[in-house]
Amino acid sequence: MPREAITGDVPVSHLPFSPAIRAGDFIFVSGQASVDDTGAYVEEDFAGEMERSLANVARILEAAGASMDDIVQVRSFLGDMAYRDEYNRLYPQYFKAAPLPARTTVAGGIGALKYEVDVVAYRPVQADG
Repeated sequence: MPREAITGDVPVSHLPFSPAIRAGDFIFVSGQASVDDTGAYVEEDFAGEMERSLANVARILEAAGASMDDIVQVRSFLGDMAYRDEYNRLYPQYFKAAPLPARTTVAGGIGALKYEVDVVAYRPVQADG
């Protein structure tokens, strides 16, 4: 199956990974945190970091011809389990289309970040003609 990196108006990183890879009809988005267009961490409260992280995901998916409604799996990383209730309260603002994506949530081990997320989206490649 051919693979292609998603490029365009997407957040950049100085770390050795692609923001996202399309493999067939699937788009695998690398972990997105609260970073600006230069890849610099923007510290905010939990809600602000979650907002920026998911906005980065949305931009990457748009560059791939997809949207948040195409997400089939969400893996969220909370900086601390103390954010769990707030996370669950905010989550429905970003994921509304039924069926909701499969989801895994873990806490700790992400340094100073309060939130990071990676997703898998399913968006069939359009056939020519």
